[in-house]
Amino acid sequence: MSKKVAVIGAGISGLTSIKACLDEGLEPTCFESSHDIGGLWRFKDKPEPGRANIYRSVIINSSKEIMAFSDFPPPAELPNNMHHSEVLQYLRLYGQAFKLMQHIHFQTTVVSVRQRLDFDATGQWEVETEKREGQRETIVFDAVIVCTGHFTKPHLPLTDFPGIESFEGRYFHSWDYRNAEGLHGKRVVVIGIGNSGGDIAVDISRVAEKVYLSARSGAWVVGRVGEGGLPGDLIGTSRMHTVLENLFPSWISTRVEKKLNKAFDHKLYGLKPNHGFYTQMPVVNDDLPARIISGRVQVKPNVKEFCGSSVVFVDGSIIDKVDVVVFSTGYNYSFPFLPSTLQAKSGYRLRLYKHVFPPALSQPTLAVVGFIRGFGAVNPLAEMQARWATRVFKGLTTLPSEENMIKEIEKDTITMHKRFACSERNPLQVDYIPYLDSLAELVGVRPNIPWLLLKDPRLALQIFLGPCTPYQYRLTGPGQWAGARQAILTQWERVVQPFRTRVIPEPETRPSSTRSIIVTFSGAPTFCVCQTFFNDKK
Repeated sequence: MSKKVAVIGAGISGLTSIKACLDEGLEPTCFESSHDIGGLWRFKDKPEPGRANIYRSVIINSSKEIMAFSDFPPPAELPNNMHHSEVLQYLRLYGQAFKLMQHIHFQTTVVSVRQRLDFDATGQWEVETEKREGQRETIVFDAVIVCTGHFTKPHLPLTDFPGIESFEGRYFHSWDYRNAEGLHGKRVVVIGIGNSGGDIAVDISRVAEKVYLSARSGAWVVGRVGEGGLPGDLIGTSRMHTVLENLFPSWISTRVEKKLNKAFDHKLYGLKPNHGFYTQMPVVNDDLPARIISGRVQVKPNVKEFCGSSVVFVDGSIIDKVDVVVFSTGYNYSFPFLPSTLQAKSGYRLRLYKHVFPPALSQPTLAVVGFIRGFGAVNPLAEMQARWATRVFKGLTTLPSEENMIKEIEKDTITMHKRFACSERNPLQVDYIPYLDSLAELVGVRPNIPWLLLKDPRLALQIFLGPCTPYQYRLTGPGQWAGARQAILTQWERVVQPFRTRVIPEPETRPSSTRSIIVTFSGAPTFCVCQTFFNDKK
């Protein structure tokens, strides 16, 4: 008899967890508190308390090949960096292709998750749910996967800003922001320079009198558009790049920072942070430099206090007659339905073995999936976590002892705090490819590059030199997908396809002196050959 698994949440992590359960012959039941799938990526016209929200203009930071599920390449015609509506479209296609929707109970909120009295013997959980109409039900499950994310509880630190209680304008958290409607001709201060702060400042600046972006510590700003117009996250995200980064971390970081400063000088623009590039997640924004150089956005230091309708900054400068303040100050994570004993922390992060399993459970039958961050898309991270968790549930993979797990968690936390700028708002960060590989090793799906070099050198070079796309983890082992090799070898075709909306004819060749310039796009399976023509002048 197959084990019954409760999956809490039907966003990206929940959907891939349902599929992982089905792949392992488990019986998933997903509880989604809203009426639809998508989680963060389902735009809501009105904010819904307790749920993640996005603004109307959101474009995903990761390109489609990087954020793809490992056995479901996105349609070639979809843009490389999708609008939130297209991300939701991709999730719907994924759900339909693998028949995931039939396992989801919508408008059903999980109220509590409790161990049964015989948990030490059975590992079973009592999951109490509540329907929209108020009916409650308790169901017994053999395992639970928590997929509720960490963008649901806005952090609004009003006590850090003296005078805000008497501020004469309007203020709200970025969680409440939908669009710039009602902000025409206004003076707006945006506090916080994460991805949301940068996006919202740019969005409002198109209609406001002026936007002031308050940055306490600055940020490195990268664009979605990379070299040659290719998606920026496909360049410099290979396994070879990871090897070089591990061997020469300071050199690589300095090289990246110099490259970013060539695009625009972060110090000149008031954005230069105190930390190195890889220490903290960068701000992904193609438009922010243009809004700063045009004066539509003005970068300011941290806010000291509010006085009436004025905002006073720590450098002594004052902006008068401010109409609106947007607090883009992050989120607090919360799992109110879990027992407090399962929410112990190690540093700022939850005490979870490899960011998935609570070590204190006598039976490893509860996993947290998608509560993770790295220099890459969350989809592959969550998918790999779900693949590993479901194999643990089945007993195909075992965990170390509680003592050894706790030791590894503490060691990992110390290393993480030394390497990354962790905080209450940014509790954890992982090295993207090494973390994926560590879980892939446990699942048995890590690509064997030396062996591939002998058997399939073309594929091996793509895997080592090209972008680390998720299809690499379907080449072998449990969950092997016959289409993985082809997906890797054709990924650049899917990258190029959305640009083919106006095909430029090749110029006719004439007898003249020519020179060919061969440009190799990082990881591309083909070469782009450009010809420059020079007329002979007699």
